[in-house]
Amino acid sequence: MPSAMKKDDHIFLIDGSGFIFRAFHALPPLTRKSDGLPVGAVSGFCNMLWKLLTQARDTSVGVTPTHLAVIFDFSSKTFRKEIYPEYKAHRPPPPEDLVPQFALIREATRAFNLPCIEMEGYEADDIIATYADLAVKAGAEATIISSDKDLMQLVGPKVHMYDGMKDRQIGVAEVIEKWGVPPEKMIDLQSLTGDSVDNVPGVPGIGPKTAATLLEEFGDLDTLLEKAETIKQKKRRENIVANKDLVKVSRELVTLKRDCPVELDLDSLALDDQDGPKLVAFLKAMSFNSLTRRVAEATGTEASEIEPADVSVEWGADAHGPDLDTGDADTEASSASAPKANEPSLSGEATAAALAQARAERFSSLPIDNKAYVTIRDLDTLAAWVDAARDKGLCAFDTETTSLDAMQAELVGFSLALYDEDAEDDKQVIRAAYIPLAHKSGQGDLLGGGLAEGQIPFDDALATLKELLEDEAVLKVAQNLKYDYLVMLRYGIAVKAFDDTMLLSYVLDSGMGGHGMDALSEKWLGHKPIPYKEVAGSGKSMITFDYVDIDRATAYAAEDADVTLRLWLVLKPRLIAERVATVYERLERPLLPVLARMEERGISVDRQILSRLSGELAQRAAAYEDEIYELADEKFNIGSPKQLGEILFGKMGLPGGKKTKSGQWSTSVQVLDDLAAEGHPLPSKIVEWRQVSKLKSTYTDALPGYIHPEDKRVHTSYSLAATTTGRLSSSEPNLQNIPVRTADGRKIRTAFVANKGHKLLSADYSQIELRVLAHVADIAQLKQAFADGIDIHAMTASEMFGVPVEGMPGEVRRRAKAINFGIIYGISAFGLANQLGIERSEASEYIKRYFERFPGIKDYMEATKAQARDHGFVETIFGRRIHYPEIRSSNHQVRSFNERAAINAPIQGSAADVIRRAMIRVEPALVEAGLGDQVKMLLQVHDELIFEIEDAAVDQARDLIVSVMENASMPAVSMAVPLQVDARAALNWDEAH
Repeated sequence: MPSAMKKDDHIFLIDGSGFIFRAFHALPPLTRKSDGLPVGAVSGFCNMLWKLLTQARDTSVGVTPTHLAVIFDFSSKTFRKEIYPEYKAHRPPPPEDLVPQFALIREATRAFNLPCIEMEGYEADDIIATYADLAVKAGAEATIISSDKDLMQLVGPKVHMYDGMKDRQIGVAEVIEKWGVPPEKMIDLQSLTGDSVDNVPGVPGIGPKTAATLLEEFGDLDTLLEKAETIKQKKRRENIVANKDLVKVSRELVTLKRDCPVELDLDSLALDDQDGPKLVAFLKAMSFNSLTRRVAEATGTEASEIEPADVSVEWGADAHGPDLDTGDADTEASSASAPKANEPSLSGEATAAALAQARAERFSSLPIDNKAYVTIRDLDTLAAWVDAARDKGLCAFDTETTSLDAMQAELVGFSLALYDEDAEDDKQVIRAAYIPLAHKSGQGDLLGGGLAEGQIPFDDALATLKELLEDEAVLKVAQNLKYDYLVMLRYGIAVKAFDDTMLLSYVLDSGMGGHGMDALSEKWLGHKPIPYKEVAGSGKSMITFDYVDIDRATAYAAEDADVTLRLWLVLKPRLIAERVATVYERLERPLLPVLARMEERGISVDRQILSRLSGELAQRAAAYEDEIYELADEKFNIGSPKQLGEILFGKMGLPGGKKTKSGQWSTSVQVLDDLAAEGHPLPSKIVEWRQVSKLKSTYTDALPGYIHPEDKRVHTSYSLAATTTGRLSSSEPNLQNIPVRTADGRKIRTAFVANKGHKLLSADYSQIELRVLAHVADIAQLKQAFADGIDIHAMTASEMFGVPVEGMPGEVRRRAKAINFGIIYGISAFGLANQLGIERSEASEYIKRYFERFPGIKDYMEATKAQARDHGFVETIFGRRIHYPEIRSSNHQVRSFNERAAINAPIQGSAADVIRRAMIRVEPALVEAGLGDQVKMLLQVHDELIFEIEDAAVDQARDLIVSVMENASMPAVSMAVPLQVDARAALNWDEAH
């Protein structure tokens, strides 16, 4: 193919498929406002492309291209499939949100006035290899914009690679440093190692280091195969000899074609000036406001005069790229946010832990200097920082307020941190600032109270902050963002495009320790942040943050933003490498704003009902006290463990008494329950007294204190990262522990009421954990029973005890129910005996018979324990990992506890994930059905969701909610048993349940 390329010309060949992969994981899921179409990957792609086009000379490439093309994979059907049908056979389908973006990204490429090249039957890498060869033959140079090892075989004197994530050029020396062989031997190395991602076979047990050693010893692959019998190591020799044919197949698969019949010649790839109006029109159609402004300014285009382009695509209509080639790229937020350091990549032998450790070492080597932080006191400076955040596409954000209660907290100030990869001074790689807004003079109400000097007017600062926080093109990073999100929501700001370092840590390391900022900072950065009490005091001397001196506030608040940004840089790359990005992006991050809105809404509580119940419980508690004193033959403080222990075990000599380390008798719940189960009257009464007293103190007396002074509703707070399995927890007040199986607990639920003209609807998953068990353990009898709608407990009783379902005694069904649920939680014979009031030998026989009737459950348990022992974690059906680092403990008690927990975790965790998916999906479904204003989700309690619905919309909303919940696992997981949701509407929570 003739070419007029000159010696000094330089072509950039962009691995478009790699760009798509990076862009998709660069930002939180974004949707186009006009139609809800996912555009997150399009946004990331456009920003990365614009940065490359405008700043290439300032990067380590050091040149501006004269020619450029973006090259994509056409489909998974290539000539390599004919060579080896299993090639890329294990590649999962692309995420559902990404499929409609393939066509949009191609549209974006054309809007940038760039060639968009793809060829049926060939991979993007082959086309890149062809154009690189053509450029070299023409005397020009080529730079491949990718870090994929498959392309490193092309590197040479005139062909380079550029990793935009690290701003690092990859030449011959870098290939040798990374892989131990020069580029011309990369084909030989890959033929030996294979590739598990692409299903290239290679030789079992041969990794890159071993392959490099062998090639150094024998010179090349052909010589190695010819002389394989002379290899000294027996296992290595046998593996290579046995797999010679597969090695040759692997070589065909990894060798890039350099003679693809490309249609465009090199001259057609000459870089033209940007068509400003065309590009602006596309960006406006995508609602990429920040990039639109930058492009318009750079191209001299008056954006206000340009109409958005007519860009639309049907979901799933684009068949291109069904097997998205992720290559070996380190996926991070954007090229603007990638650290500039010699770090290991996530490919080959480098592990995610090594990358995280490298990041930790880098940022811990850059000391945190609290004195270097800036206090921003004027609007112009704040605007400059906001512009810098927009330019980088990344910032960390944190709020300072007057209260831990987000629903009543007043904003005092906020902090920002920026990452500058090009900073000449290491201390300026991350810079942070605090913006005080409402600090008061003096140190308390008696000593002052007026606004301190040197603060930006509140409304002006908030307007500038709103532009940043609602800009979808800037990734905002925070720690425990839900609090800040809710605070800002109350000020009319909805944070968009965000990451939460607490949730990143939770997804990556659940079960491996705490996820608070201080703990993470010490773990990953080796830095202990300033404690809050050092700036605000503690105990009676504690002041609210608005009375903290601004200089001290700056050192504390800016440090929070600084540390948060560093943690993000350490943790975010691990998501892809450890294959948990989907968990974070589909289950954790999108749930955060859902919960914030639920917390903001709250739920109405009837004070009069609580007051009446409190009186009733007080009378019953007093009656129990009289009976207890009579049985003990004396009065004593029932709430005192010491006095109670002396009565039960000292005076009355009841069996089972054990003393704690302090020398007192143990009067724990378990001890009293055991004594009550044995028929001792005094412990039985004490158990009943405790239950009544707890309900009174925890709910009927305490709930009125949680009623918000303005909207008169109760606003609980949900924690996303408090349990190891993914279950949400509720606090201030805890609404998840109200007993539902007791009459008293149900009475308390009657106090939770709907507003006038509304109903409360309870939508509750029926036996979801047993359904998950039937699915994961593949229990044929359970699956069939659920499919047929049979009473699962009656069926279990029939299977175990040979009793017909018709006319089955309630006691028999109750025992089967206790066993069904007990098995999930790893119940012991002792525990089941106590629960059913039977002998331990009988309980042991029940459990044995259960496993005989349902052998798959025992197989599942053993397989799960083995998985946990081998890998240190178990997984839910959606890929959530729960770690059990102590499962190999030499302590039998510790090991047994971890084994039981590991057995239960995939079941409980999968159920929790289903509910999360339902919560994330139900609000958009209601909006789409025109019910967004009439239906509000208020609470999540275990397997139940509570909604407040206008009376006229109850029937339509109920059907829609049930449908969304029952199909929540789809399409990610096709359950082997149907999910069932029971939904009922009423005036209060108890009647709705």
